[in-house]
Amino acid sequence: METTFPSGRATELKDLIIARALAEGFDIVRVTDAGAAPRNREGLHAYLTAGHHGAMEWMETRKDERADPQTLWQAARSVIVLGLNYGPDRDPLEILAHKDRAAISVYAQNEDYHDLVKKKLKAVAGFIFEKARADVKVFVDTAPVMEKPLAQKAGLGWQGKHSNLVSRQFGSWLFLGSIFTTLELPPDPPESDHCGNCHQCLDICPTKAFPAPYRLDARRCISYLTIENKDPIPLEFRAAMGNRIYGCDDCLAVCPWNKFAQTAREMKLRPRAELQSPALGELARLDDESFRTLFRKSPVKRIGRARFLRNVLIAIGNSGDALLAAEARALSQDPSPLVRGAAAWALSRLLPADEFAILARQQALAETDETVRAEWTVSI
Repeated sequence: METTFPSGRATELKDLIIARALAEGFDIVRVTDAGAAPRNREGLHAYLTAGHHGAMEWMETRKDERADPQTLWQAARSVIVLGLNYGPDRDPLEILAHKDRAAISVYAQNEDYHDLVKKKLKAVAGFIFEKARADVKVFVDTAPVMEKPLAQKAGLGWQGKHSNLVSRQFGSWLFLGSIFTTLELPPDPPESDHCGNCHQCLDICPTKAFPAPYRLDARRCISYLTIENKDPIPLEFRAAMGNRIYGCDDCLAVCPWNKFAQTAREMKLRPRAELQSPALGELARLDDESFRTLFRKSPVKRIGRARFLRNVLIAIGNSGDALLAAEARALSQDPSPLVRGAAAWALSRLLPADEFAILARQQALAETDETVRAEWTVSI
C-alpha cells in the first residue's frame, strides 16, 4: 500500500532515514522514485541480445524485473540507494608485478560484502517501518535489480565507460544496496556523466573486454572468467590473466576519479593480511578443508576449490617460476578434471619443451577425461 505524507513530513522522514543509514555505516545515501531508470530496458535488451552476459542465464530469465523496479514490486514508490565504501589503502595494480603472488580483487580480501550490506540494509529498513509503517524490501546484488543505473538516477555517481559506478567522492570503490519502499520520499537529482574524453579504463583491460565505451562483454572479462565461468579458461585469455586468480581491478584502479577515494571505514572490508598477496605455491597446496578455512566468510569460498585451483594454476603457468612446476605436477593428479587440465597448461609453460613432451604423452595415455587429455595433447 502506498504510504504518503505531507511534503514537510516526507522530507523529515528522509532526513531521519539518511541519518540512520549513515549511523549503520553506509557512506552515502540517496533517494529516487521507483520508476525505471532511463534507457534501462533498451540497454539491457542490447546487452542480452549480443550475448555479452555469457553463461549468466539469470540475467535473461528475469530481465523484465531487472529493467523496471515496479515490475519487481508493483507497490514500490521510492528506492533508497545506499553505498558502502571499500576503498583500498594501496594501489591494487602493484601486486601484478609480483608473479609468484596471487592477485585477489580488493572486494574479496575480507568478508563477503553481501552479508555485511544486507545486515545494514535490514537495520535501516526496520527503522523505516518503525517510523512510517511503510512496507520495505531490501536488495543487494543477487536480486534482479539494476543497481548501478538506479544509483546514477539517485545521484550517487555515474556509470563510467567501464560500466561500473564512479563517484566523485569515493572513486570506483562503492558497494551498492537498495531499499524499495511504499513510502513516497522526495527524490534526489541524478548524477551526470563526468568521464569526458578519458578512456584509461578501456585501454588497460588485459583481455579487451570492452567492445565499445559503456559496453562490457563479460565473456572476455577476467572477473567473469575467474568467478562465474565454471569451465576451463579459454586458451586465448590465459596469458592475459597474469596472476589474477579472483576477479580483476584494473579498470577500476586506473580511474582518475580515484584521487578522491577514501580508505574503507568498515573494518570487515579492510584486507586480511593473508589475502593481500598470498604465495601461489601455498595456495596450490590447499585441500578442500584448508580452502574453506582460509576463505571462511569470503566471497572466494563460493567458487569452490576446483575453480579456485584452476585459476591458481593459470597464474602459476604465467609466473615463469620453474620452482612452481612441482605444485603443478602434484595437481596434475587431482581428482578434479578442471584442476588437472589447468595443471597441464601450467606445466607446458614451465617445463623445458622436451621434458614436457615426454610427460604429456604419458599423461594423455593415462587420462580418462577427454577434455583433460586434449589439454595435454594441444600443449605439446
